[in-house]
Amino acid sequence: MPVALESADTGTVPARVGVLGGGRMGAGIAHAFLLAGAEVVVVERDREAADAARTRIAGSLAKSVERGDTDASAQELADRAAFAVDYGQFAVCGLVVEAVPEDFALKSAALRAVEEQLDDGAWLATNTSSLSVDRLAAGLKRPENFCGLHFFNPVPSSRLVELVLGARTSEQLAASAQEWIEALGKAAVVVRDAPGFASSRLGVAIALEAMRMVEEGVASAEDIDAAMTLGYRHPTGPLRTTDLVGLDVRLGIAEYLHSTLGDRFAPPQILREKVARGELGRKTGQGFFSYE
Repeated sequence: MPVALESADTGTVPARVGVLGGGRMGAGIAHAFLLAGAEVVVVERDREAADAARTRIAGSLAKSVERGDTDASAQELADRAAFAVDYGQFAVCGLVVEAVPEDFALKSAALRAVEEQLDDGAWLATNTSSLSVDRLAAGLKRPENFCGLHFFNPVPSSRLVELVLGARTSEQLAASAQEWIEALGKAAVVVRDAPGFASSRLGVAIALEAMRMVEEGVASAEDIDAAMTLGYRHPTGPLRTTDLVGLDVRLGIAEYLHSTLGDRFAPPQILREKVARGELGRKTGQGFFSYE
């Protein structure tokens, strides 16, 4: 079985954790496991992307050290992080979390390739925010060792992790994953595999309705968000949250939910038009709001 390492929190995390993909989400996941005491290897598609992931993670770790989130130094944390372009680096990991873009074919192929490198007792997880865990598991040799770990952006400050259990996810993995989430200083919401799970289904439903209200001229984006932050105590309004997540990501999720759950998740035209213009949110400087 995978070796566990006592973390700085009350639970345990695997001693060596792999993360496939070092973008915003993958970097955040690596950050979280590093702070919990694990050694982490991030695998990217090429050396340039791996170097970018190193820079991204070093920056976020430095901020955590400055805030006093950890007793470790930035150098100590960096020494436990490795960056590679070879899936073979996952062979020593007790857990690998896949964090590649939200595309079923891409994720399915990546998960199969990672599984080929793992020990029979190692765990594998996907960070998908909406795709079926059972469909992804169907391509794996050991679906009982597979689950969904849906982290939220930004990972370092978000307390929620959605633990998605497939029909064949083992009870041992379900229990261990809840311990990992606790060790990361986060809270688990456990859901069975269903389109959009709980968080994406609810979050996207609110966001799509907010977009329709902008499209129909009901109110400005600023006022719609203010209605939710002031009236319902949401920390961030649905449109600014969409900008943070990425309009392209939201469109992909909405299209998947539309195909599985029906017309109530049909993407509004305003969303399609913004994505077509490259207005993807904070990462491009323009979404429903402007970012200098």
